[in-house]
Amino acid sequence: MDSRVSKRYLEEVLPFLKKIAPERREQFLTYFENVPSWLVESFVVEKMEKGRTFIREGEPVDTIYFICDGIIKATDYRIYGISFDFMLFTKVYAHGGMEIIMDVEKYMTSLQTVTECTVLKIPKAQFSRWLKTDIRALRYESKLMGEYMLEQARIVRAFLFLQGSDRLAMLLKNRYEKYAVNGILRMNSDRKELSDFTGLCMKTITRSVKKLKEEGFISKDGNDIVINQEQYGYLKEELAQILSDDE
Repeated sequence: MDSRVSKRYLEEVLPFLKKIAPERREQFLTYFENVPSWLVESFVVEKMEKGRTFIREGEPVDTIYFICDGIIKATDYRIYGISFDFMLFTKVYAHGGMEIIMDVEKYMTSLQTVTECTVLKIPKAQFSRWLKTDIRALRYESKLMGEYMLEQARIVRAFLFLQGSDRLAMLLKNRYEKYAVNGILRMNSDRKELSDFTGLCMKTITRSVKKLKEEGFISKDGNDIVINQEQYGYLKEELAQILSDDE
């Protein structure tokens, strides 16, 4: 029988657990609950700089990645050669785990760091062996995969019905829900990044930011877009009316 490690031992092996947000720490401890010692021995922790594409769609799956600290995004380059960033990840997912469960040999999505990240890497062979021998781990990874696919489908479906400033408003609403601190979201208004996430051209982004500011949905502070709790409420209400979806 495989020997299992305790949470205390896991915290010793992965010292970053003591430094990250409590919510993400608990997600890690839940994911690796009763993890076998032979899997822990394969763990490698690495620092990645901002803007690094560490998984490329179409390349062979050889490593499973967990984001310990920081934010990454999923990018699809297949739409007329345009990069469309359709998902930001903040929860603890096994990136590459979906491919293993679906028995796919190549990565299905490109992933890039949005901020500097601390990453836990596990070789594919060891991770695959773990899923095949631990039903709890397999069920938990399947649950997370299902949640991810549902959220992705919801976001893409909503975007299909939105144009211009409404599409940007949806992005800002989603960003507020994920990253607001003390009721305030502050983010850089980089036109290229906003274009990549919305699929809108940069000229349309400029017009949309101006329109949302004039209508009171957002504020500007230098190059930053700022949204307070009241403005978030306005965005949410406006989008609910457009999509006929009471959230």
